[in-house]
Amino acid sequence: MRVAVIAAPYPLEEFPSPPLGISYVAAAFEKAGCDVRVFDYIISGYSREKLAAQLDEFQPDAVGAGSVTMNFYDAQKILRDVKSIHPDIVTMMGGPHVSFTVEETLRDYPEIDLIFIGEADDTIVEFAPHWNERAKWPGIGGIAFRQGRDIINTGRRDFIADVDRIPLPARHLLPISRYRAFGFPVSMITGRGCPHGCIFCLGRKMVGSKLRRRSSDLVLDEIEHILSLGFERINIADDLFAADEARVKDICRGIRDRNLKFGWSAFARVDTVTQDMFDVMAAAGCDSISFGIESGSPEMLKRVRKGITLRQAVEAVRMCKQSGMLAHASFMVGLPGETKETLAQTDAFARSLDTIFGYHYLSPFPGTTLCEKAEKYDVEILTRDWSKYDANDAIVRTGALEPQDMRDFVALYDREMTGNWQDVMNNYKTGKNSAYDDLRVEGHYRMNITFAILKEDLVERYGIIDAGLLNGNPDEAKRIFIQRLQKTIAGDPRLVDNTVSDYIARGYIRPSNTDKGVVWKWG
Repeated sequence: MRVAVIAAPYPLEEFPSPPLGISYVAAAFEKAGCDVRVFDYIISGYSREKLAAQLDEFQPDAVGAGSVTMNFYDAQKILRDVKSIHPDIVTMMGGPHVSFTVEETLRDYPEIDLIFIGEADDTIVEFAPHWNERAKWPGIGGIAFRQGRDIINTGRRDFIADVDRIPLPARHLLPISRYRAFGFPVSMITGRGCPHGCIFCLGRKMVGSKLRRRSSDLVLDEIEHILSLGFERINIADDLFAADEARVKDICRGIRDRNLKFGWSAFARVDTVTQDMFDVMAAAGCDSISFGIESGSPEMLKRVRKGITLRQAVEAVRMCKQSGMLAHASFMVGLPGETKETLAQTDAFARSLDTIFGYHYLSPFPGTTLCEKAEKYDVEILTRDWSKYDANDAIVRTGALEPQDMRDFVALYDREMTGNWQDVMNNYKTGKNSAYDDLRVEGHYRMNITFAILKEDLVERYGIIDAGLLNGNPDEAKRIFIQRLQKTIAGDPRLVDNTVSDYIARGYIRPSNTDKGVVWKWG
């Protein structure tokens, strides 16, 4: 069986990194003996013509896409294009969004043949040998599909108790050089499951309430594998990594024993951490911790069942800074019962922490308690346009606040942050910045240059240098290539030159010499 796995487009503003869920899906298909490719449109351009060419070249039997709510429409439209190009290809989708909108998705989007429900690692392995035997699909747990006019849902499978037997994510199938050029950390998880019942979160329903931890050795093996691909920074993305102090210390000890040199960050709950734990993490290379605090109102924290106190948040941030790591606090706007008073409490508390903090709007994703039982809480969901579920705008109202009230609150924070950043940008132009701030500005420009090169496929478009242009001097190929990009990309030509030259020096972009000239390609 040949399977193409789609990494659907993801906005730059959401800091796209190598897609973890897609990598697990690809690994499951590989475990089932399939020939697998990833069509990654996160850090490359998408068009129907490009998809058609990839399908014709690979000739897959099935095409699958993963999605979160925010990019569901992008994934769905790609599968619609697949069906219009090759109607006989089996199209599949998995992930949190479709797992909790099974009936709606299969009813409204005929281009999707099958849904993998919930944790799909074992489901994929069982399904793959029978992809073209529809009569056997009803006997496979964890899927949903149409049968005539009916929708067949075989129910969720039991969660995998021994997560050590799940294969490592198939990151080797991703366009590694593109992601290395982009520079965002590689995310990994060290376990699945969440015993907490936050009403705005999918964790408990998607991966179960029982915490299932991977062995320290396998976690360390995955870290080594990521580093072997050339990545230099890792983010441990499971919220409960720091919930078991002995295990954290064991993993940190393994990082030092294996002499693994890399920068890393982690998420953590404020009620599970200790100073000793943070000191050990810092000694093993961890330099920043992100805390989801959500609100500065004790009543609000109780209402959303966060299970933490403000005192715990203060202590966690203090301990993090004491260890020499950067603490980042995240807060949510628009929670049930939100008022101007609770927002003022949150603002005052966030500032009192004396650390970096930021706001997101509430997005009541399908499957969350808030989405399924909104009428029981003081919140009204105003849209089911899934593209708006990106936590970047208000899509709810409470009894005391309209969406514009929430926007006005966040705008005050944004103006403060934007004003500070604009000063740094202006000082860069006049030479008044510190060296550190100049690096921040150039990093900002470099990211935008890189994103343009990736999303517009500029290497593929402008990297073919005809031999007649080289005048017998192969070094001319680099100059011509960079000059073409400078004419195409908005911004300082010097920074375009610096960025592309660095990628060439690092081997991310490489020349291929032929009798007809030079072709630049991603490594």
